[in-house]
Amino acid sequence: MDAIKKLFAKKLMDIKAIKLQPSEPFTWASGWKSPIYTDNRKTLGFPEVRSFVKLELCHLIQQYFPEAEAVAGVATGAIAQGALVADELGLPYAYVRPKPKDHGMGNQVEGELTKGAKVIVVEDLISTGGSSLKAVEALRQYGVEVIGMVASFTYGFPVAEQAFKEAGVQLITLSDYNAVIEQAAETGYIAEADKAVLAEWRKDPSVWGV
Repeated sequence: MDAIKKLFAKKLMDIKAIKLQPSEPFTWASGWKSPIYTDNRKTLGFPEVRSFVKLELCHLIQQYFPEAEAVAGVATGAIAQGALVADELGLPYAYVRPKPKDHGMGNQVEGELTKGAKVIVVEDLISTGGSSLKAVEALRQYGVEVIGMVASFTYGFPVAEQAFKEAGVQLITLSDYNAVIEQAAETGYIAEADKAVLAEWRKDPSVWGV
């Protein structure tokens, strides 16, 4: 497993941006019962972790999307991360709202991107992929070419993987669910027996715990 994925998983757990509670599940806004809760925005409050995220996302872009001419962050979780990445790379930046404003100019894409520019999208967290891909569609309608997406973390749900495939968007992430579970088991954060429960949840989270 990629060393960076496990390292970042450890950093997220160290600052309690990720919490695992197989025996005391969380309830997501969707109503899903979940043994995991993730809040990557907490990384912004820890300078060392914030810098790690910024630099490693930049490394992913330089490795997989060197042709990027601009950066777009997805509101709200990735607005700050996207801005940090764009600043580090010296590229133009904009962010994408969940929907157009209902006043003023009615913008959904905030900032200035050159039409036809090759844009890399920065996201915070990938669950089902729905909101992330809506941002991609908004950017395409704006008139730029989305060449891919980088994100801090993905749950790796099959439904999300299929959605990205159908949308023609390559997704590269700093860490993922598998890395978190492996790191958590190795450090004693969870019991080895919990791994089976956590794997079962990811297969179909909509019915798990019901």
